[in-house]
Amino acid sequence: MKILVMGTGGVGGYFGGLLARAGHEVKFVARGAHLDAINASGLHIESSNKGDFTVQCEATQAPNSSDIPELILFSVKMFQNEDAMDVIEPSVGPNTIILSIQNGIDNGEILSKRFSYENVMIGSAFVEGRIKCPGTVTQGGPGIAAFGEQFIGLSDRANMLNEIFKDAAWDVELHENMEGVLWKKFAYLVASASICSASHSDYGTMRSNPETRTLIIQGISEVLNVGKALGKPIMEDSVQWAENSLDRFPATGKASMAKDFLEGKPVELEGLTGRVVALGSELGVPTPVCSTLYAILKPWAVQNSL
Repeated sequence: MKILVMGTGGVGGYFGGLLARAGHEVKFVARGAHLDAINASGLHIESSNKGDFTVQCEATQAPNSSDIPELILFSVKMFQNEDAMDVIEPSVGPNTIILSIQNGIDNGEILSKRFSYENVMIGSAFVEGRIKCPGTVTQGGPGIAAFGEQFIGLSDRANMLNEIFKDAAWDVELHENMEGVLWKKFAYLVASASICSASHSDYGTMRSNPETRTLIIQGISEVLNVGKALGKPIMEDSVQWAENSLDRFPATGKASMAKDFLEGKPVELEGLTGRVVALGSELGVPTPVCSTLYAILKPWAVQNSL
């Protein structure tokens, strides 16, 4: 399969690297020293799940219309969406599948507005991944990808991709209600990543502290209440699923957003906690935990974006 990976960080590099290792024709979009290193000596993946391996592959900064992929793995940060869509636009054919593997709840709609609803599938990753150095990405955490259609149900192309991903050794879940899965992950991520960032704590410390754990669950419930008010297909097990995810995360691990804060990088605060606060205000749904966390973290996020 001809595949383009838009965003060669921890998520795109790991899952795209597995596809390249399995023999698919994978091209990676990267920039600067990361781009140069991949083209010079391949993409190195250090994986807690699959071991360390290197794939020889091509990286580019600007794919073009002469090379139309069958699949685009779209795995950039939410605040990079507009620029990333500009980059891939020449490479999107009428039958190209654009699979968003991102945080947040709006990416499918954003991609569909630029391209078409038929082009887009939605997904998310449960990965603690980073660019370690130019040409090298790391994978920690569960290392699981989840994906599906934007509608409730399955499709032939979803089943086809599921087989391709499994054959490439992805730990992958295909869901009939992927939007519901996105919302429960969104709720978990908004609450836990915001508190992780604000408290400078790892997940083991957060979940073992009764007051902190209670606050995380309260934040999760706020997010799900916003989803219900929007009429989204919130799943009955969402709170329990989120609590289980909190308990499964590596004890010494930290949320990617918390790491980005500490490293002075731009963060996804607006697309996560800020989005909940904005929707809650619009819908009249109280979000006291999320609103407080957003107010605490916003000055830091602004400083990191300068």
